[in-house]
Amino acid sequence: MSYAVIKTGGKQYRVQQGDVLRVELLNAEEGAVVSFDQVLLVGEGESITVGAPIVDGATVSATVRKHGRADKVRIIKFRRRKHHKKQQGHRQHFTEVEITGINA
Repeated sequence: MSYAVIKTGGKQYRVQQGDVLRVELLNAEEGAVVSFDQVLLVGEGESITVGAPIVDGATVSATVRKHGRADKVRIIKFRRRKHHKKQQGHRQHFTEVEITGINA
């Protein structure tokens, strides 16, 4: 089974065909096919191809399943005895994709 390490949204993901993962929000419609061209590593069994920094000509294709927002993260800053308390919430946008192919 072949696998690859891709970079998108400032993060790196190890993917195989059929994997479903949540990445940073992509500008694509649901059901559209997206291609990740920043492939850092491609592995097939015992053979591994490492890019410097990316593997030339390698792409990973994926289908956009849905867009959404993650669970709320609460940020609280508190200083005791100083009459200071600050609360903030954040919900990160994401795109859920399914990996359909790895082209080395």
